[in-house]
Amino acid sequence: MREITFHKVGGDSMKLLVIDEPGQGGACHEYRVDADDQGSEMLAVHFQNGPIQEVGVNGVQQEHLLAIVIDRLRAFQAGPFACRTNAIALTKCEEALMWLQSRTRDRMARQVEGFNKA
Repeated sequence: MREITFHKVGGDSMKLLVIDEPGQGGACHEYRVDADDQGSEMLAVHFQNGPIQEVGVNGVQQEHLLAIVIDRLRAFQAGPFACRTNAIALTKCEEALMWLQSRTRDRMARQVEGFNKA
């Protein structure tokens, strides 16, 4: 298990943990957010492990989490907390989602989407 800290600014006491080792594609699949040093789990994130066409759906994808963040930032921008920095963050999250969707469309066109093929 290892802790991710590159996101922290100031006194953030939450712990973001990587639970597993990297898989075939080089990325980990199990993450946990703890509220304190005692290990009080706030959230567990289980990413898809293996190609859907080969192993079925067994976790979320980064697109799902980006959609949640985009929804929250859009809500902030529609309310009293609208600001330039939120607008920039929203644009960058939308751009990240667009690039991931572009990758998926390319893989679909090459008929390798959902399979363990480059």
